[in-house]
Amino acid sequence: MNGQYKVEFAEMQDVDSWMSMIEAVRSNFPGLHSEELLEDYKQTVIKNINRRTAICAVYSGEVTGLMLFSYNAKCLSCMAVHPDHRRQGIATAMIDQMLSLFPEDTELSVTTFRANDPLGAAPRPLYKKFGFVEDVLTEEFDYPHQKFVLRRSPS
Repeated sequence: MNGQYKVEFAEMQDVDSWMSMIEAVRSNFPGLHSEELLEDYKQTVIKNINRRTAICAVYSGEVTGLMLFSYNAKCLSCMAVHPDHRRQGIATAMIDQMLSLFPEDTELSVTTFRANDPLGAAPRPLYKKFGFVEDVLTEEFDYPHQKFVLRRSPS
């Protein structure tokens, strides 16, 4: 990732830029198809910012990557990179930062698209690169997904 990108905890001043970025990828997220769900998502982002469980990548003052995660559920719950900024290492940098916040022996999960879904073409190999392995098939927002689990052990 080049030095023009900054990966950091999101702050309240990032909310508008975050929501603008999510508009660019909204069609890839089954749970964001209505204005009401988008407003609910915004409130979730604000809660996560206050909990320090929201990470963003910023380029020239604009959010270009975003991630929500949970300490309690031990999961990565949402991640996206703006289409104009993909293949720059942003997702890798955000996952690295999130992983550094958990003890090394913490088992983490993420739910993503299934193997035969074109929406899974980018995230599945990324998660596998970090050692996440396929787990149960599930549904979220009435859409088929698959859980991935990362079982880490202390170095």
